[in-house]
Amino acid sequence: MGDFILTLLHSATNTHILHWQTKSFAEHMALGEFYEAMPGLIDDLVEATQGALGEILEFPSHYYAPAKDGLTELEDLRDYFVENRHVMPASSEIQNLLDNIGDQIDSTLYKLKFLR
Repeated sequence: MGDFILTLLHSATNTHILHWQTKSFAEHMALGEFYEAMPGLIDDLVEATQGALGEILEFPSHYYAPAKDGLTELEDLRDYFVENRHVMPASSEIQNLLDNIGDQIDSTLYKLKFLR
């Protein structure tokens, strides 16, 4: 679980970096909305998971560098998210929080792909 959550958390940092580097105003705005939203969504997920499990989660200390651009970062994140969300508890409240994160990823992908 720690690796999964940390990857989600790093996506906020990585998109913040890409937000600074893009020359596209639309990408700049879409990534800005994403990196501002994700920490709160992830915090809700971690606190609810720890409460549901009755234990404090452990997290690795590695970091992955951002992709070459925002669209690639979000597409890679979406693939990772879909393939790995099963590591989290199956309870409806945790899955609902994961759905909120998935919504944020999908909404940002829409903006990056179609609102150039």
